Amino acid sequence: MGQDSHIGAALDAQPLLAATLCGDAPGAGFNRALHAFQARFTYGISPIGPFLAGLDWAAHMANSPGTWFDLQREAMREASRLLGALADPASAPAITPSPQDHRFTHPGWKTFPFNAMSQSFLLAENWVARAAAVPSGVEPENTRIVAFAARQLVDMLSPSNLPWANPEVLQAARDTGGRNFLDGFANLLQDLRDIVGHGNDAPPPLTVGKDLAATPGKVVLRTELMELIQYAPTTDLVRPQPVLIVPAWIMKYYILDLSPHNSLIKYLVGQGFTVFAISWRNPGRELSDVSLDGYRTQGVKAAMDVVERLCGAAKIHGCGYCLGGTLLAIAAAAMARDKDARLASLTLLAAQTDFTEAGELQLFINEDQISFLSDLMCVRGYLESGQMAGAFQMLRSNDLVWSRAVRRYMLGEQEFANDLMVWNADGTRMPARMHAEYLQQLFHDNDLAEGRFMAGGGPVALGNISAPLFAVGTEADHIAPWQSVYKIGLLNDGDLTFVLTSGGHNAGIVSEPGHAHRHFRIAHRPHGGHHNGPAEWKAATPTQEGSWWPAWTAWLAALSGPPGARPAMGPALAEAPGTYVFER
Repeated sequence: MGQDSHIGAALDAQPLLAATLCGDAPGAGFNRALHAFQARFTYGISPIGPFLAGLDWAAHMANSPGTWFDLQREAMREASRLLGALADPASAPAITPSPQDHRFTHPGWKTFPFNAMSQSFLLAENWVARAAAVPSGVEPENTRIVAFAARQLVDMLSPSNLPWANPEVLQAARDTGGRNFLDGFANLLQDLRDIVGHGNDAPPPLTVGKDLAATPGKVVLRTELMELIQYAPTTDLVRPQPVLIVPAWIMKYYILDLSPHNSLIKYLVGQGFTVFAISWRNPGRELSDVSLDGYRTQGVKAAMDVVERLCGAAKIHGCGYCLGGTLLAIAAAAMARDKDARLASLTLLAAQTDFTEAGELQLFINEDQISFLSDLMCVRGYLESGQMAGAFQMLRSNDLVWSRAVRRYMLGEQEFANDLMVWNADGTRMPARMHAEYLQQLFHDNDLAEGRFMAGGGPVALGNISAPLFAVGTEADHIAPWQSVYKIGLLNDGDLTFVLTSGGHNAGIVSEPGHAHRHFRIAHRPHGGHHNGPAEWKAATPTQEGSWWPAWTAWLAALSGPPGARPAMGPALAEAPGTYVFER
């Protein structure tokens, strides 16, 4: 995504305006305006945290000459190994890229001098990563920041990013007579026009409501924060218990209703379930003071009230994705505390409830960063979607930044957007108060797992949830690592079915039947059963080929009553996908 074009507007506001919005003295308001200006160039990342982390690392390294000596000796050993591998073409390379690293897959990288450049770079990359992890005594938080910053720098210096050092780019230049560079320059100009808001007016390749989010349904509720969409089953007989889907508020809901062939919502109605899905609003300044608990009451609770009214006495299968799953778990714990027994089951898709191992996003969650973001949001009233997109891109800069730049600007390739790419570019903003609360209370303080999180005026405990649990983690998830998702079994000793599926945070969930090269593991732990560690669980659970969707719907069906007549559709305020999904 492009650089946030709205931050500059914050600079036009007087410091006194920011002070009024946030209840601060004029001096504090000036600070906030300054931080908003800085964020324009840092994608919302505080410049102080990395500086202090680097200072911590450098001071300890300066006081650890033995560690520096060991690193130098290791570098000499690696250089000797590289020279030996290059001197004997028949020998194995000194180092091979990881399976996830696609920078050096072109056959040209196996020939001299490109093999020398790629192997020396990979060895240096590993050496820098080890150097960032030492010496001892550095705060763990600072070690992570230094390692991240070092990785960003090294990724930028990869020989694959240099047109004269990349054999794939040189071959393309020979084959096209240099046309690839002209096409790449045209791509660069187009991207620059898009960044400044003067891109072409051509319609998107896939249209929401036609190609995406196209499952027929009706909006049956609209609140300040969300629209509730009801989807009727496409079978003659239906299960009496409906499914309520709660997506994350940092994404458009149609990640679960992409194209017809990979829509989870379409699959559910095809299995005889009435489905309700929340479509969150794209908030602006007017919703800046909405709290995290407001999302529970005006979102999840309001939706459940309508589902109950339309479906009678039937209990509800709750399903939450990503932070929507965290929100649904909070709502379920509050319901258990208040003796509300409307949940038939609780499904958490790549959703964390304990944030002590919250993936690479922990790099951006510390007191300094939360304070910096709070200042930025206080000036504007919300966090722009480009802020989050920039952070996610930096977490995977190899794939999302540099490799894309090589393909687009050096090889001159066009991007043909698929449904997941179109959805990924359709970001949402986040209200200032809510975003600050979930960063501080969930990510930083881990209040939910430790029993301090307040909902509806009182604390909630995940251990009070009595509904059967179905949790899904994905093997390559760098946002919600599956080991973290698996911790729900430590926080609740109830009936738990856990699935570990192939793919990443999004692709692992959007994993429809018939999708090639998919597999999953599934195991059931009865109420009060023994809890294994994640490594032990994985070793003891065999792999099954295919999609996990049929296993989930079979689990839902086993907890549902016998099929019967269809429930009534609620009065329609609009046809699906509603109006909030189109807000920009």
